[in-house]
Amino acid sequence: MTLLEPLQFEFMRQALAVGSMVAAVCAVLSCFVILKGWSLMGDAISHAVLPGIVLAYLAGWPLALGAFLSGLLCSSAVGFIQQNSRIKEDTVLGVVFTGLFAFGLVLHSRTPSDLHLDHILFGHLLGIPPHLASQVYLAGTAILALVLARRRDLLLVCFDPAHAQVLALPVRFLHYLLLSLLVLAIVVSLQAVGIILVVALLITPGCTAHLWTDRFDHMLAVAVASAVASTAIGILLSFHLDGDTAACIVLAQSLTFAVSFLFAPKHGWLAARRRAANSAFPSPTS
Repeated sequence: MTLLEPLQFEFMRQALAVGSMVAAVCAVLSCFVILKGWSLMGDAISHAVLPGIVLAYLAGWPLALGAFLSGLLCSSAVGFIQQNSRIKEDTVLGVVFTGLFAFGLVLHSRTPSDLHLDHILFGHLLGIPPHLASQVYLAGTAILALVLARRRDLLLVCFDPAHAQVLALPVRFLHYLLLSLLVLAIVVSLQAVGIILVVALLITPGCTAHLWTDRFDHMLAVAVASAVASTAIGILLSFHLDGDTAACIVLAQSLTFAVSFLFAPKHGWLAARRRAANSAFPSPTS
């Protein structure tokens, strides 16, 4: 059996297409997340959507709407507590998202339904229904178009919000735009790939790309390429190994990061060792 033989099945081709779209969207956002120091924010929001999903199920609302509102509640609560206390942002995030996630678990355990928690945690990429795949394509395309169109302004807000304000950019609007797009990407991705994979896709591609280049546009390209390639490899390996798809994709992402950490020519460990050795023992000049 060859590595690409699973692609003869329709469900594998759909999983690869949906997974690649989710990977590309999350990879682009992961570059902003890494540069802005929001790594824990992505983790927090992805866990905090659980109570919104359960409450939306009870109310008969679309699950995506409940998840989106719950994610916004988490980010708003973090901002409010941080501004009105002496507690640092990472600590507030830990308190808020664990509390909301625990609340969601309690609600889920007390709610008789066919809403399987395993699908929320690990996703069901190989069995995603067509209507959900269409939602991923539409929302993913919109997020990518908006982020890429405003990437210069968003990058300046991430790096130097004071300078962005001097240039008369709508700093607060751009801040909440990026936050809303992050929540929307998590909600859309969560329905397909689950909480665990969303967290990996929002952190690992940006970290990997940051080791390869200092130019932001190149960073976006490397992040998307590594995320899509890791997703494809993970999906194919999960078929051959009969393993969990999300876990195989995360392992492929982690391996990509490990290789980049060692061998990236710009900021890899071996490159840093070579530069340190050249500094300690400079070559003689004629």
